[in-house]
Amino acid sequence: MRPNESSYPQDWLRIARKDLGRVTHLLNARDPEAAGFFLQQTVEKHLKAFLLHNGWKLERIHDLEALLNAALMYDPSLEPYRAVCQKITGFYMVERYPFMSERGLTEVDVRGSLEQVAGLMDKLGAGAEGK
Repeated sequence: MRPNESSYPQDWLRIARKDLGRVTHLLNARDPEAAGFFLQQTVEKHLKAFLLHNGWKLERIHDLEALLNAALMYDPSLEPYRAVCQKITGFYMVERYPFMSERGLTEVDVRGSLEQVAGLMDKLGAGAEGK
């Protein structure tokens, strides 16, 4: 872990919640690519907070499915979120790589994925807070 990276779940949740607010703001501004990027970021940070709470060593990884696989060792009930995690991981690429932006990520894609993953974020947040 780098000296400026936190291993405290609360730090990750604080930023995750800020990123979630950005998703809503960017959807309202009709910027689905940026909203999708921040949706990926908020789910990633929720997963990392949950994992850190359970003793996981912080890794630099953005693949939500890989993070979900690690989280399943602590909570197998997270399995139904695999497909949406796979889909949202792709949102990270759309915003970061020019050749992917032609894919045409829509507001409907992002809003639908946000609805599908809301339960996962609730579970992860509660799990990272020890509730």
